[in-house]
Amino acid sequence: MNKLKNFLSKRLGFLTLLVFTLWIKTIIAYYVDFSLGVTDPLQHTILIINPIATAVILLSIALYVTRARISYIVMGVIYVLESALLYGNVLYYREFSDFLSFNTIAGASKVSKGLGGSAANLVQAHDFLYGIDFLIIAVLLLTHLVKIDPRPMRKLTAVATTMLGIFLFSFNLTIAESNRPQLLGRTFDRAYIVKYLGLNTFLAYDSIKTVQNNQVRSEAVGTDMDDVLSDVEQNYAKPNKKYFGKAKGKNIIIIHLESFQQFLINDKVNGQEVTPFLNSLYNDKNTMSFDNFYHEVGQGKTSDAENMLETGLFGLPEGSLFTKLGSDNTFQAAPAILGQKEGYTSAVFHGNTGTFWNRNSVYKNMGYDYFFDASYFHKSDDSSLGFGIKDKLMLSESVKYLEQLQQPFYAKFITVTNHYPFQLPDEDNDGFTAPDTNNSTVNGYFVTAHYLDNALREFFDYLKSSGIYDNSMIVLYGDHYGLSNSQNPDLAPLLGINSDDWNDFNNSQMQKVPFMIHMKGLKGGINHTYGGEIDVLPTLLHLAGINTKQYVQLGTDLLSKEHNPIVIFRNKNFVTPHYTVLKDNEGNPQVYRNKTGEQVDLDKDPILKQKVAKWQKYVNDKLKLSDTINNKNLLRFYTPSGFTPVNPKDYDYQNEIQRLVQTRDALSLKSTSVYSQNDNKSTTNLYTTDAPEFNGDRTYIDSWSSILKQGTKETSR
Repeated sequence: MNKLKNFLSKRLGFLTLLVFTLWIKTIIAYYVDFSLGVTDPLQHTILIINPIATAVILLSIALYVTRARISYIVMGVIYVLESALLYGNVLYYREFSDFLSFNTIAGASKVSKGLGGSAANLVQAHDFLYGIDFLIIAVLLLTHLVKIDPRPMRKLTAVATTMLGIFLFSFNLTIAESNRPQLLGRTFDRAYIVKYLGLNTFLAYDSIKTVQNNQVRSEAVGTDMDDVLSDVEQNYAKPNKKYFGKAKGKNIIIIHLESFQQFLINDKVNGQEVTPFLNSLYNDKNTMSFDNFYHEVGQGKTSDAENMLETGLFGLPEGSLFTKLGSDNTFQAAPAILGQKEGYTSAVFHGNTGTFWNRNSVYKNMGYDYFFDASYFHKSDDSSLGFGIKDKLMLSESVKYLEQLQQPFYAKFITVTNHYPFQLPDEDNDGFTAPDTNNSTVNGYFVTAHYLDNALREFFDYLKSSGIYDNSMIVLYGDHYGLSNSQNPDLAPLLGINSDDWNDFNNSQMQKVPFMIHMKGLKGGINHTYGGEIDVLPTLLHLAGINTKQYVQLGTDLLSKEHNPIVIFRNKNFVTPHYTVLKDNEGNPQVYRNKTGEQVDLDKDPILKQKVAKWQKYVNDKLKLSDTINNKNLLRFYTPSGFTPVNPKDYDYQNEIQRLVQTRDALSLKSTSVYSQNDNKSTTNLYTTDAPEFNGDRTYIDSWSSILKQGTKETSR
């Protein structure tokens, strides 16, 4: 004890005590108050060590102060600020399931308002643990069990302590990158930075990004929109009269097929159809299916696909627009346009946490009325895979919310089970036999795609039996590739291609993803038009009877006779109806014929060479235009006639169940929800699933009334 007392009575000893108590409090917050999705022993290890490095670095600042008492005061101030940041995040997370950002802290009054005017309502019994350390430290100092060390501190010791903190941070960052590559360069989730690097690093990272974004935006002026509006006007494709308004007043249901590639459609493995239901839908007379449709995502992957679908703009050249700019950007997005023009109620259903890809913030800027994330679904040890709740569980539970939405509704369902690393428990497989390649990832991809197909079959059966199907346009699309280029040679034999012959052109063909528009009475068929995700929004809005001429959208209606069929990839490669143009390592164009896959020698075809140069300029200009709009937030300078810019403060994803019921009750006989139109009886009993997790217990599918009794703790996140 004497040795410990002597150590704590030294300046380094007192710093160690503060680091230790701050570490303990942070670990309590990580495991008790935050939901960080820790899934393996390495992540637990990272989570345990990540608070230490930045605490050492920050508290070591006090060691550079020569006067002892001032040094201790500086240490104390830093400790108090760190503790306040930690507990502030605890309270903020309880209300918003997110962390305090630079902008949130800068607008402290808004945070206070957002917390309901009194944080006292958020305080819980165990919160004394976040303050008991102050009492302990005060007792130690007042009883002189810990004394202030009056001796001067050597500068070398101070530098060594700071360097220790930097070394620990570097070590932390290294093992974090090994578990989650491109952690900072390609941010998936604000919670990921906290999980891997800690609250201090998150705040520093967010502050730097905010300053960078604000600097770029401060240079923007209203006249910057002139070039944008000129381009939009020149490239506008007027709607096809045959299809314009064909889905007017219909519900629009978007089904986001995670990592689903076009080659899976109509494919067989071991004599089994991989996706029998999607095959039937793809070939249905009521489905418009596109067989030359490409994903156009960059590093933002799923979020890029959503961004193009909702806004008609490309993602960023690096990172995700959702995480970098989505919290602050002005959007003219599908939920707001449909809501203002045609009275649509909008909602997203997703089995992952709301912070992933910053969705809980971005969706408010887009004008989504409701966002049902993982907190609105029952969770158990076997209900989730790496990226969220399994599709059968999410889809089956979502209908109790869907039936309460006022019609017409715009509802998006984001599936997750068919996500890398494509691992599915045996009990979830209905007997489908995976291919037997040497690559387990390739083998698993077919199994999880088959599972997704079964989940969609169950969902469609419900839509039909509940009557929703008859009054809906259902859109299905693949968001991006599932198997990467490095895995494609192992896939090649399953596609009838020799692995040794696989080349860059074959890789580009793997960017094809399904795009289907299904609606009862729609004249369907296989459409060979070339297009991509950037073209979805104008296509859907025209079908809904909304002309897109005044909106800033860089794609064109796939059904329009004026549609531009050049498909732009985020890396500036592109595809035309006849050629695929890919850059080599030196940036030179490599041109392939789409029909044969053979490479064209441009030096022997000067006319084609000129066309390729012209097409490339178009591609470069379009991507540059999109980046300028996004980075400078130019849409704040332009409001289309009859459109009201979205105010994210008008949207709140807390207590959504109660809001649904209150809206229904307030409308009374005028309520258009499926529940109301079914004589105020639930339709969830019509949903049939073979998900083994339920094991015959339908509580979580049919539990609408019991959910309301759970209280706000379960339903406010």
